[in-house]
Amino acid sequence: MSKKLIFIQLNEINFDLVEKYIVGSGKDKFPNLSYIKNFYNNFTTFSENEYKNLEPWIQWASVHLGKEYNSHQIFRLGDIINHPKQEQIFEKIEAKGFKVGAISPMNAANKLKNPTYFIPDPWTNTKPDNSGFSKRISLMLKQSVNENASKKLSINSIITIFEIIFRTFNYRKTLFLIRLVFSLINKPWKKSLVLDYLIHNLHLYFLKKKIVNFSSIFLNAGAHIQHHYLYNTKHIENLPKNPNWYIKSSSDPIEDMLFIYDKIIGDYIKLSKNSTQLVIATGLSQVPYHETKFYWRLKNHEGFLKKIGCPFSRVIPRMSRDFLIEFSNIEAAKNCQRLLESYKMRSDDEIIFKVDNNGDSLFVELIYSNPIKQNDMIYSQIDQNREVNNFKSYLAFVAIKNGEHNGIGYVTSNFNLNLGKKIHLKEVCLIV
Repeated sequence: MSKKLIFIQLNEINFDLVEKYIVGSGKDKFPNLSYIKNFYNNFTTFSENEYKNLEPWIQWASVHLGKEYNSHQIFRLGDIINHPKQEQIFEKIEAKGFKVGAISPMNAANKLKNPTYFIPDPWTNTKPDNSGFSKRISLMLKQSVNENASKKLSINSIITIFEIIFRTFNYRKTLFLIRLVFSLINKPWKKSLVLDYLIHNLHLYFLKKKIVNFSSIFLNAGAHIQHHYLYNTKHIENLPKNPNWYIKSSSDPIEDMLFIYDKIIGDYIKLSKNSTQLVIATGLSQVPYHETKFYWRLKNHEGFLKKIGCPFSRVIPRMSRDFLIEFSNIEAAKNCQRLLESYKMRSDDEIIFKVDNNGDSLFVELIYSNPIKQNDMIYSQIDQNREVNNFKSYLAFVAIKNGEHNGIGYVTSNFNLNLGKKIHLKEVCLIV
C-alpha cells in the first residue's frame, strides 16, 4: 500500500448506466465521472448466485473480509458483531503499522486498537472511535437514517449537523450544500444526497486534519435513489412508469444523483494528484424491477409491539422495512414470533411480517407490499382480540420499488491492481 489510499464505496452504482449519461449529456456535465473511465485499471466483479444473498450488507462483508458468503456466513445487516474472530481489512492494515480511518462502512465492526477515526454505519451496533465528535456523528447518523421515513430530525441531530458544517466550512462547498438543501423543496429525493455530501465533506476534513494511510467512505444515496426512481431514467428502454403522485415523469433523480457524485469524485481526483491512490467500488449494481411493490416501515417499532402485546427488551431498526427485536428469554421470542407471523391484512388476506428466529432475538421484515388505505385493518389468526385498526397510521410510506440487486459490480482505480478484468467481489480486499 502507498503512503495514502482512499477506498470510495459507491454502493450499487450502475457504471454502465453512468456511461450512457456521459454519452447522452456530454463530458462537460459529468467531467469527473468521465475522467475515472480512463483510470489505470477498470474491471467488473461478480458475487453470489442466489438472489437472496445479493444484499449489500452481505457483499460488503465479503469485501471487508476477503471471503465469499458461504465462508463468512454473515447474512443480516449488523451481524458482523456476532463474528468477532473474523478479521476485516481494517484490522489487517492496522496490524501492518498503518493508520486507518473509516466512515460508515456497511456491516463492519470497529475492532481497531487505535483508529484514526471510525464512524460506524447507522445499523451496526459497534462503537465509534473515542472522540466526542465521532460519537455525536454516529448518534446523528443512526437517528436521521433510521427515522428517515417519518421525516424527523431530533434537536441533537440538528445541532450535530451544524457542528459538522461549522468544522468543515469551505465557502464553495458549504454554499453548494446550502443550495442542495433548498433544492429539496422541489426534489425531495435529494435528501439522501444531502447526507452523502455532508459526510463527504466530513471525510475531507478528517483527511486534512488527521494522519491516515487507509481511509474508506461508504456512500449509499445512489443505491437508495436507483431502488426508488430507476423508472425515471431516460437511458433504459421499456421501463414501467412511476405514478405522477409519486414523482413527475419529467424528473430524473438518477441524473441529479450523478451530478452530486461527479462533484464528490472530483474532490478525490484532486487528492490523487498528490500521490494519493484511489479505489472506487460499487459492490453490486441494480437492474429494473418489473412488478409493483410498495415499501412500508413502522413509524414507532416499540409503540406498535406494545400495542399488539409483544413484550421485548429492545428494538433496533434496520434498513428500510426491517427491524431486530431482543428478548429476555427464548420463550418470549417464540411467543412474539407466533403473534407477528399470524397477522394478515383484512382486505386481501396477505401476510404482514416475515420473522427469522435467532433464539432470544427476532429479525423481522415488514413484507406487505400492496397499497394500504386509511382504514385498512390487520388481524391475528390466533387471537381475534389483537386486531389493529387503521394500520396505515402506524406506518410510513417508504417508496415504490424500481430497482433490484444485480451481482455485477464495478471497480476502478488510479493504479494497477493486477487483478484481471473480472473477479469475485471478495478479491477487492487485495487492493491493500
